[in-house]
Amino acid sequence: MEARSAGERDGRWAEIAYEAIAPVYDDFTAHHDYELWLGQLLALAEKHGLGEGRRLLDVGCGTGKSFIPMLAKGWEVTACDISAAMVELARDKVGDAAELSVADMRALPRLGEFDLIWCLDDAVNYLLDTDELAGAMAGLRGNLGPGGLLIFDVNAIKTYRSFFAEEVVVERDGRRLIWRGLSDPDAAPGSVFEASFEVEPEEGGGGIAIEPELHRQRHFTDAELRAALEGAGLRCLGLYGHDEDGIPRQPFDEAEHTKAIYVAGVSP
Repeated sequence: MEARSAGERDGRWAEIAYEAIAPVYDDFTAHHDYELWLGQLLALAEKHGLGEGRRLLDVGCGTGKSFIPMLAKGWEVTACDISAAMVELARDKVGDAAELSVADMRALPRLGEFDLIWCLDDAVNYLLDTDELAGAMAGLRGNLGPGGLLIFDVNAIKTYRSFFAEEVVVERDGRRLIWRGLSDPDAAPGSVFEASFEVEPEEGGGGIAIEPELHRQRHFTDAELRAALEGAGLRCLGLYGHDEDGIPRQPFDEAEHTKAIYVAGVSP
C-alpha cells in the first residue's frame, strides 16, 4: 500500500505522520538507551560551559523519552511537540512534573528563559528547507537565557543511505511495525529522503492496524546548519558525531557516523 501524504500541502504532513505513529512509538524505539545518550549530551553541555541553572526546554519531546531522565536529575522541564498525541502520551507518564504543550518548531513561541535547550531524535531533519531551518533556529535562540546552550542532532548522510533505503520490521505484542525506506541509497547530500511507517496486526495477535504514513526528511549540510545558527545570533561551540552506541566523538564524519551533534551558544 502506498504511503499517504495527507496534509502535506498545508504543511501538516509531519504532524499527521507522528499522530499516526504515536501509539507504537515507544515500541519502535524500545532499543534506544535514552539514559545513556542523554547523559552523554549533558556531559557535552558541561564541557562547553553549562552553568548551574537547571531549566531545560525539550523541543520535539515526543512521548517524553528525551526529558524523563532529566526530571530524575532534578531539572525543571518544559517540553513541546508538534503532535498532540505524542504530548498526551508524555503527559500520561509524568503528570504535572513537566510543563508540556503542543508547538511547531518552525514558529516556536517564547516558552521561557532556559539554561539548556535541546532538540533531539532528528526533529531538525523534518524541516524541509533552509527557510524553515532559519525560523526554527531563531525560535530556539529566543528561548535561551543568559549563558544558555543549545544542543541538537541531525542525521548524517550515512543514515539516509542506509535506514532510509532499507526495510526494518519490529515484531512486538502481536504487531509488525514496518519501516520502509523509499530513498535512493546514492542520493546526494542536501537531498530530501522519504520512508513510510505502518503497523500490521500479526495473525491472531489482535491490535490495531496503522496505514502507511509518509516520513520525509531533509539532509542538511554543515554549511547550511552553521549559516542558520549564525543568522539566529548563535555560534557553533562543538560538533560531534556518533554511531549506534550514542557516544559522541570528534571529528564528525558524514560517511562514518549516523548522527551529528551540535552544541551552540549565543554569539558575543
